[in-house]
Amino acid sequence: MKPPFNYRKLAYAALDVTDLDASVRFYRDLVGLDLVQQDETVAFLRCSRDHHNLVLYRGAVPGLRRAAYEMAGAADLEAAFEFHAARGLAPRWLDEAACRVLNQGRTFRVREPASGLTFELFDRMTQLALPYRHTVTKIARLGHIVVGTPDYDAARARLMDDFNFAVSDFVEGRFSWMRCYPNPLHHTFAMGLSERRHLHHVNFMVTDVDDIGEAMNRMKKAGVEIVFGPGRHLPSTSIFLYFLDPDGMTIEFSFGMEEIPAGNGRLPRMLEMHPNTMDIWGSSPAPRFGKGGAIGDGDD
Repeated sequence: MKPPFNYRKLAYAALDVTDLDASVRFYRDLVGLDLVQQDETVAFLRCSRDHHNLVLYRGAVPGLRRAAYEMAGAADLEAAFEFHAARGLAPRWLDEAACRVLNQGRTFRVREPASGLTFELFDRMTQLALPYRHTVTKIARLGHIVVGTPDYDAARARLMDDFNFAVSDFVEGRFSWMRCYPNPLHHTFAMGLSERRHLHHVNFMVTDVDDIGEAMNRMKKAGVEIVFGPGRHLPSTSIFLYFLDPDGMTIEFSFGMEEIPAGNGRLPRMLEMHPNTMDIWGSSPAPRFGKGGAIGDGDD
């Protein structure tokens, strides 16, 4: 049975960071996000009219706290909750106070057991009056989140069967690029086989190929470690640059992405396990690429 609900988009990533002030400076001044609000324990940043597209929490262990998706509407949110409950996933609604803190409408969280990742689903978010203003990088949107898990096959099946994620491309038994149906972007989530559960990277899509080159030089001047690229991915065709945040978590800028329309899009492609699948230009990632960051418990 196909899950009876649809998504609008990937809305935000929530990260645990060990030094909140240092991370805010990094994501604001070097990545180019707009700081919306901050207190001693949490900071909300954006790259759109949404109240937030990245939430940073002060934490002892850096990592991905949760991945949040906006549903197509209130009926889709209700259907998702009922479907997840029927599948034994024990979804839980946030109370009104917690939703107000997040500037969101009705919201629930549910843990995908094979990856350990908490997903947050909601129907609306506060829209800010002033548009997001580009500073150092012309960010188009939060693009995708990628994780690793030793229970790859089980997690892949669960995301397809219970979360209504559609596979765009895959490396057999190793990696899947997935879109939140019917969003057409080649992937808003991806997952790979790994020895442990961990964050691989968080991506922001940029509007101009020059943003990639400018970011490379800006990061080098700031002493930020570049761990992969510039290069071009085979699966999505995007040009990429990966670098590390202050906690060693991998962040990606990418330009360009294939779109697969709902209903009449192509079938998933099986890609070969070859270095050129990740970069058709032939570069290789550094040892720290995609290694930093745990999978957190999901709650505030």
